[in-house]
Amino acid sequence: MIISRTPVRVSFCGGGTDVDWFAESEPNGGRVTSLALSRHIHVTVNARFDERVRVSYSKMEIVDDFEELEHELVREAMRLTGVTSGVEITTIADVPSRGTGLGSSSTVTVGLLNALHRFAGREVSATQLADEACQIEIDVLGQPIGRQDQYAAAFGGINSISFTGEGVDVEPLDLGDDVVERLESEFTLVFTGMSRRASSVLSESPEDESDKLSRLRAIRTQADEARAHLECGDLSGLGALLETAWQSKRGITASVSNEELDTLHDRLLSLGASGAKLLGAGGGGFFLVQGDNTLRERLTVELGADHRIIPLSVDFFGSRIIHDGSE
Repeated sequence: MIISRTPVRVSFCGGGTDVDWFAESEPNGGRVTSLALSRHIHVTVNARFDERVRVSYSKMEIVDDFEELEHELVREAMRLTGVTSGVEITTIADVPSRGTGLGSSSTVTVGLLNALHRFAGREVSATQLADEACQIEIDVLGQPIGRQDQYAAAFGGINSISFTGEGVDVEPLDLGDDVVERLESEFTLVFTGMSRRASSVLSESPEDESDKLSRLRAIRTQADEARAHLECGDLSGLGALLETAWQSKRGITASVSNEELDTLHDRLLSLGASGAKLLGAGGGGFFLVQGDNTLRERLTVELGADHRIIPLSVDFFGSRIIHDGSE
């Protein structure tokens, strides 16, 4: 049996500038400042006695031919890796696997590829995993998403990731242990209780295309600012930047926010957050908030009955094989 463990991601700033049309048309391309969160999706791949394929996720499929699989990420990962028969595949997630704003669908793809490659006897690099995940999701399946999630999941750590017509470059941020400790103490995720697939939000047409472009250019600049705040340890400044980034993002399309989300956002600020930004494309999922080291306790007391509160913790490993029964 092969087991892979792959982290989801938290994007501080820059989300939306990683889509190809923006990254390839802007002189400076796109940029995202993000980290891999220590919440994971595990994928197991095990040999079957027969040649059928069994896939277990929120439902179970047993097919004679992998082409019959409804789970399109599993189907295309099997096709790409050449592992197309005689296997059982299971995915298990620490967080909901869709609609959280944590890039979980891409995390599934990266983890699938890692486990299937290892099952076939191959060790592959983080770059190859991310490239192949993008190939499946964007090129083959035509999803209107960007490329940040795949690279964050494959590489792990805290990174500044740039996107241009020439490709993707992942630059790890070498932050001191004290900054990482403060980051994990001051930043918290708050689940809204709502979810919406990123592709449905990203495919929505804005009322004003020129306004969308100007907002994305501002978001691109904010990614540079987020990096600067992290590198100098100015986490309160980064928290305030989250608020600015949210105001830029929420006006891109009508479905990014709604009255219920706006009410929760204002409640987070009233409890002492210096900034709160909805992660991912919008419409639900998690708010990322920053405040002093007493904020998380207040959030838990005031909101914990209705909203899941998750501490921020960094995964520095990226996608990796944690069990290889073939060895």
